[in-house]
Amino acid sequence: MAREMFNKLIEYIGMNKGKVFGGFIGFLIAILILTIGFFKTLFILFWTWLGYFLGSSSDSRKYIRELLDKILSPSKKD
Repeated sequence: MAREMFNKLIEYIGMNKGKVFGGFIGFLIAILILTIGFFKTLFILFWTWLGYFLGSSSDSRKYIRELLDKILSPSKKD
């Protein structure tokens, strides 16, 4: 009986990955807000997002090079 319920749960999760993931993330953020506070949670979320962004961008080295060229190159004034 327990194994059947477990299999149904796994099947449900497999069919609804986005909902389960979103629910888990929402639950995790709520726990963080309740335990460490709103602004500390925002701080953690910001740096997590930045790390994700930079990590996903590193897959495309050309994009990072272009971004760094934009930031570090002297601006041309006409």
